[in-house]
Amino acid sequence: MTVFSLVLLTYFMVVSGIVYDVIVEPPGIGSTQDPYTGSVKPVVFLPGRVNGQYIIEGLSSGFMFVVGGIGIILMDLALDKNRAKSVKVSYATAGISSVVIAYVMSSLKSQCGLSNGVIVEFYDLGYSHLILWC
Repeated sequence: MTVFSLVLLTYFMVVSGIVYDVIVEPPGIGSTQDPYTGSVKPVVFLPGRVNGQYIIEGLSSGFMFVVGGIGIILMDLALDKNRAKSVKVSYATAGISSVVIAYVMSSLKSQCGLSNGVIVEFYDLGYSHLILWC
């Protein structure tokens, strides 16, 4: 299990772009000015550049790749014949959910990186809101 953990951590660091972050030293997160209110808002995804990234963008992408990989491992564990049926169903459900979530979030990240500044707003019960600049 220790070797698997080290390999998974290494995989996370490589796909997150740690080497790029060390060489280029990009900012952790960006900011832009809202054209309507004039306030400065944080930007997570670097718009318009496919070959560039903020640090938090790389870490979030790497995390989604790891979640998808763990989902595939869970689906493989669901095929074990020596496990109880409820455990197999739980593994399969968690694995499929992980892969779907990782795919959807990675696709959203790709769309945000290629778009030209579309604002998507998600309101959370009226208390706070998250603005995703894509």
